[in-house]
Amino acid sequence: MADKDSIQETHNYHLDIPVNNEPFRLKGSNSLDWGMKNRLSNIFRPETGRAVMLAIDHGYFLGPTAGLERVDVTIVPLLPYADTLMCTRGIVRSTIPPTFTKGIVLRASGGPSILKELSNEEIAVDIEDAIRLNVAALAVQVFVGGEYETRSIHNMTRLVDMGNRYGIPVLGVTAVGKEMARDAKYMRLATRICAELGASYVKTYYVDEGFETVTASCPVPIVIAGGKKLPELDALKMAYNAIQQGAAGVDMGRNIFQSEAPAAMIQAVGKVVHENMKPKEAYDLYQTLRRR
Repeated sequence: MADKDSIQETHNYHLDIPVNNEPFRLKGSNSLDWGMKNRLSNIFRPETGRAVMLAIDHGYFLGPTAGLERVDVTIVPLLPYADTLMCTRGIVRSTIPPTFTKGIVLRASGGPSILKELSNEEIAVDIEDAIRLNVAALAVQVFVGGEYETRSIHNMTRLVDMGNRYGIPVLGVTAVGKEMARDAKYMRLATRICAELGASYVKTYYVDEGFETVTASCPVPIVIAGGKKLPELDALKMAYNAIQQGAAGVDMGRNIFQSEAPAAMIQAVGKVVHENMKPKEAYDLYQTLRRR
């Protein structure tokens, strides 16, 4: 117990300084509780409100894919350049150093492999395990228009309920089937459904025409999926266009870890996302960094 005789009389109330009640400026997130906002701040940089997510969760349905054969060799060296890492709990426990203090977005759905119908997913992670891993968010695939559309949406809403209980945001990942058109109309539908049913932010594909209508009609942040491997300049152009049209970040995988110089590429992407660097300048930076 403190010595009562040494307690000083309070006097410095800073009466000349108004109380600062800083709003949380991430789109659609100001009414969330403190834990949610704190976790989202480990995904989106507070100074820019944007994120470079490094997606390496492909193995949950693809198995080892090019660039992810040895995560300890190819991915761990990239961690200093990522704002957050999207991966599975198996990779977190087996390979990601516990000294990594940025956000982990944990893949929480799964079931079928590429040999089966991918939309037939279930929730694959218990909320208590997510808490154990101290994750920043839970990611769930949503197959709007897919064979198991209702199941995948129900997976997301169950995760949202669990996440709300424990202060963990949910990322709704829109999956586009081969028979569906990748256009703004579909992306508006899929992203809005995810947001309406409680996702804190949404991952979707960039489209060349009308993408600004997708970001405008979604009340929560959108990050774009990198998709298939593109030439580096094309990937940087896609990232730049998405950001300029309202995206809050990118969640790139193959366009980074399958690049000829992954560390250079992720740094160039970071400049585009956080500093609005033009694609040609970012590509020149990529070329400079890869030669070092």
